[in-house]
Amino acid sequence: MGSANPIAISTDQVAAFVELARRGSLREAARELHITEEGLRNRLISLEGRLGVELYRKRRGRRQATPLTNAGQRLLPLGRAFLSGAADMLDLFAASTNTTQSIRVLASQYLIHYLLIDAVKRLHAVEPDLQIRLSARTETDIADVLRTDAAVCVGLAAPYEPSPELDYTHLFSMDWSLIAPRGHTVAKSRRVRLKDLCDLPLILLERGSTGRHHIMDAFNERGLHPHVEMEATNTDTIVRMVEAGLGVSVVPLMKSGIVTRGRRVSIQPLGQQVRPIHSGVLTRKGDPLPEAARRFVEFIQKRVKAAKL
Repeated sequence: MGSANPIAISTDQVAAFVELARRGSLREAARELHITEEGLRNRLISLEGRLGVELYRKRRGRRQATPLTNAGQRLLPLGRAFLSGAADMLDLFAASTNTTQSIRVLASQYLIHYLLIDAVKRLHAVEPDLQIRLSARTETDIADVLRTDAAVCVGLAAPYEPSPELDYTHLFSMDWSLIAPRGHTVAKSRRVRLKDLCDLPLILLERGSTGRHHIMDAFNERGLHPHVEMEATNTDTIVRMVEAGLGVSVVPLMKSGIVTRGRRVSIQPLGQQVRPIHSGVLTRKGDPLPEAARRFVEFIQKRVKAAKL
């Protein structure tokens, strides 16, 4: 008895779809995949043709929370699992020819930039058999992937609120500071209050981020309505924008000063006016960590403790 031919779907097509869901726009997804918008669109059209459904909205109009159609949202968890399975296939026989152990780690851009790059470099020196596959995601994406993708067991993030499906192991906390261009009037004050910032052009983290929630909660609790001039996806970009004189900002800063080191900006601690942001390790509740992931987490914990973040 003959069997039906399987539908030919490529990892490139699925990667285009998953990246569109993650970034929210064709332009950003194409940039992340290092292809043209037309190339990305062609992959999506091919995938839709293979599946016989519309996966994303083509028409421009009122901004939606997601560009995906209902069918696209149903497909997304399977798309992520498809890519994870493809990666596991590549790792399967590599593992039989060497002792390298590979783990996938998702983390926020902030933690990758200011903690993990240096930590992974040091880890390679003492644990050469560990291969870390590091990907930048938003806090929301990290939690979603951990809940739905069995191939990912570790995330590093600053969750806004706890998840009943995930365990959180605390690493460090950060207080908030005002950063302003050198010589700015507000930076000369002995004590800056949030109400002093309401009439100034503020540059804040993008909507939906944990940091943005913390900042807006602090303003709202005081009945304040700040003037948000611009938004950015990460703290490093914000610091550069402030340095260029485009506005002032409120950001979480590590005690080491690494975030603003060498930048021509003034810093004013805001004390407890904004709730501290807590960063840590996220894992699936009830799932024991694989040995390689456990070694990675233990190393990160030791690095954080030694650095006194």
